[in-house]
Amino acid sequence: MSELLTLTGQLRLVGLALIVMGLVHIVLPRLLDWPADLSTTTLLTRQVSYAHLFFIGLVCALLGALPLAFAPDLLTGARLPTALLAGQTVFWGLRWAAQFAYFSPGLWRGHRLYTLGHIALAVLWTWVTAVFATALVRTGTW
Repeated sequence: MSELLTLTGQLRLVGLALIVMGLVHIVLPRLLDWPADLSTTTLLTRQVSYAHLFFIGLVCALLGALPLAFAPDLLTGARLPTALLAGQTVFWGLRWAAQFAYFSPGLWRGHRLYTLGHIALAVLWTWVTAVFATALVRTGTW
């Protein structure tokens, strides 16, 4: 249990969370009622939407596999692991910013489930970004 509180443990937990997030993309279209919303669009728009959804889910899972499988290696301070930590910090930091700057509050205000989702995602992206940023700083190369 105390292992989970270490930076290595937190990296592994973040990795697991990102893999789960990637898998959530399998059911996301049904949760957001995409079939109904996209039924009136062109075939190209539907296919691009689902293709992007698939690849976003895959990227989440792959970016999660790195810290899950290689957490100690990411903390060595070597150039490649440091670059991976920097990339993850920037990527998830931008995702955190998008949660507030891009998604309209009108989408979730007044809707209990969407408000809970917004709060949960804000907490998730804060935690993910903070863990990668902390790992980056702790490597001593920044």
